[in-house]
Amino acid sequence: MTRKILIVGAAFAALSLAACGQKDETKGAATPAEQAATPDANPAATVPTPADEAKAPDFSAKAAAGDTFEIESAKIALKRSTNADVKKFAQAMIDAHTATSQGLKAAIAASGATFTLPAALPDDLQGKLDDLNKADAKDFDKEYADDQVDAHQAALNLFQRYAQDGDNAAIKTFAAETAPKIQEHLNMAEGLKNGMK
Repeated sequence: MTRKILIVGAAFAALSLAACGQKDETKGAATPAEQAATPDANPAATVPTPADEAKAPDFSAKAAAGDTFEIESAKIALKRSTNADVKKFAQAMIDAHTATSQGLKAAIAASGATFTLPAALPDDLQGKLDDLNKADAKDFDKEYADDQVDAHQAALNLFQRYAQDGDNAAIKTFAAETAPKIQEHLNMAEGLKNGMK
């Protein structure tokens, strides 16, 4: 008798655990924009959006600065690097971030917003460009790759957070659609960096 009670109890426990693991099927599947906006395993992407980054002018200024930094640092890499992989990556960044800049401007125009993007880089990004220009030739590729990982991680966090919390629908859509491309660039930059070890 005790054995039957134990078997029944074990079966009940197994069914209870199985029920706990089931997903709620009443919720619809995430849209591509929601999937793109969902942070990946990167813990920094789960940080709450700073209040200023949820506003279109602030997000757009940071996104534009990121594109400018990517383009300008890639131009430096094309001139200074002797590594074919670095040069290939740099040219891909020029092409991709020129397109992203145009996409951001189109999203701003579509949103009906009236703000303008800053012409100059913020001091921190200008400082990184200056350091890249001054880097020893033997250290250049590593410094460039390190900067690319950092810049793309920051951009991914910015775009994912705006895609979730942004205040402007057109720019929010742009952020959600662009985030997966930034993730690809981050993966490429990490590959470049790891290849130099």
